Amino acid sequence: MIMNDSIFDDLYTSLKQAESIAKGELSPANVIRIEVADVKAIRKKLDVSQKEMAIAFSVSVDTVKSWEQKRRNPTGLASKVLCLLDKEPELFSKFATVQ
Repeated sequence: MIMNDSIFDDLYTSLKQAESIAKGELSPANVIRIEVADVKAIRKKLDVSQKEMAIAFSVSVDTVKSWEQKRRNPTGLASKVLCLLDKEPELFSKFATVQ
């Protein structure tokens, strides 16, 4: 396998930062945390089926199932919308009707 020097340098830097965090040498404040939505809990809160959620997000039912089983994580706009819906579930009715 051929690895680009830039990619190797980025991976090496990330590894060194992870070591520093583990040793307490680097503040966790420098760590970026990405919130991963609990899709199943959000869907239950919205009281919608997997099919209804799939239609609203323009994805397959299998994708929604994968999100719920944590085999895959929603990314990009889907992730942001799910986090928003978790906090403001009443928005789903407006969101789901847009086609």
